[in-house]
Amino acid sequence: MLPWTRKYLASQIRTVNSRLPGLIGFQRTLVSTRPVRDESGMTDLEKKDELYRRQRKLALTNVEIRSHARGHLLPGSTHFKKPVHHHLHKGRPIKELTVAKKKTSGRNNTGKITIRGRGGGHKQRVRLVDSHRLQPGKQEVIRIEYDPNRSGHIALIKHSETGDLSYILAASGLRQGDIVESFRAGLPQDFIQEMKETNNGDIDEALLSSRIMQRGNCLPLHMLPVGSIIHNIGLHPGGRGQLVKAAGTFARLLSKHPEEKKVVVKLSSGEHRYVHMNCHATLGVVSNKEHQAISWGKAGRSRHRGKRPMVRGVAMNAFNHPHGGGRGKSKSNKVSQSMWGIKKFAKTRKHKHVNKMKVKDRRDA
Repeated sequence: MLPWTRKYLASQIRTVNSRLPGLIGFQRTLVSTRPVRDESGMTDLEKKDELYRRQRKLALTNVEIRSHARGHLLPGSTHFKKPVHHHLHKGRPIKELTVAKKKTSGRNNTGKITIRGRGGGHKQRVRLVDSHRLQPGKQEVIRIEYDPNRSGHIALIKHSETGDLSYILAASGLRQGDIVESFRAGLPQDFIQEMKETNNGDIDEALLSSRIMQRGNCLPLHMLPVGSIIHNIGLHPGGRGQLVKAAGTFARLLSKHPEEKKVVVKLSSGEHRYVHMNCHATLGVVSNKEHQAISWGKAGRSRHRGKRPMVRGVAMNAFNHPHGGGRGKSKSNKVSQSMWGIKKFAKTRKHKHVNKMKVKDRRDA
């Protein structure tokens, strides 16, 4: 029997009960705070996370997919399929919240290609998305828009007091007319005043939770309960959101460690890592989880997106690529590698880099 099971601890408590009565409360505290794992080695939160991911996969089967096939005369549209989003804005974005996007075709300042496979593409404008969410106060969602520069959708919000417009990452389920709020500056003054008038200044946990636990709200990690589903996570207190921003991704808050001022967050890749408690995050899942159901249908649409074709190594000559040469589609017994000889899955760092913020690697998840 493992030494940290409940039965073992209970027997130890009974043994020392007559000798050291003060240790009884300490042993009970250990039993209650240590995460309980089942035979598979998973906690209750990890089980709920797996269940939630399975439910999302099943939900994708019910997505409305539109086929753009127009007959044999237009073969490029035969396999073109995209999900339908009736709630998206059909017009143009707010021009003052966009800037021109200068394309470099993967070349540096000397004209040398540093990133292969880039070039062309449709003209785009960068949407200035607010990743800091520093401005407090209630903000109303005006509309949900498509952003050509990211996989997820964005939401245009308007501040109820100042009337300022800004773009934020749209959480899944966020619609026109919803109210979102940022709590990075602390509790709002109107809520504190309401508590003074109705509750003698004491904060009502239930009322506070009903106000802050809404999708799209931005708040520090120390204000979130354990098990919350979040996205757009910051890595530095007072900084911008950097993690979990792609379409359909989310993270989960697993545990808090106030003595170290850190929390443990499980990312979409399965990695567990520490994040400072004063960093911020947004509640909910990033919108447009149906992004993975798109079938572009032809190579020309990749060109429209700025992606040029990539030639396989086995189709080249031996002079141009380690996989090239020979007869037929064969790279002989060579290990899969790039055209510069970098082996696949090989570590490229000269010195061993240890991420001190990583708790559990994604490969161990």
